[in-house]
Amino acid sequence: QVQLVESGGGLVQAGGSLRLSCAASGRTFSSYAMGWFRQAPGKEREFVAAINRGGGRTYYADSVKDRFTISRDNVKNTVYLQMNSLKPEDTAVYYCAARALGSISYYYTAYDYWGQGTQVTVSS
Repeated sequence: QVQLVESGGGLVQAGGSLRLSCAASGRTFSSYAMGWFRQAPGKEREFVAAINRGGGRTYYADSVKDRFTISRDNVKNTVYLQMNSLKPEDTAVYYCAARALGSISYYYTAYDYWGQGTQVTVSS
């Protein structure tokens, strides 16, 4: 089992940057594929980015491709989401998630563990 704690959210102007972190407990972090999802008010949770266990393969939603970068540090048990060129439509609660079996996925139902979320607000 793994526990996930996100941090790094906040208020930023359009065009700005934020770096989200997700710290995982436990000794088996490197055995989990990791993902970031987001949920805006009144909308369904949507996929943002994912990374495989070793960090060598990543996958992004079209809406964030070339602006966001997912990475992980298996020594620090942490996954990151670097967000650049932020837009007001990026405003949402951002969640990190861990998947115990299989490789990366953009389906939120494929993930087994979730953090509590961190709010990102982008002003215009």
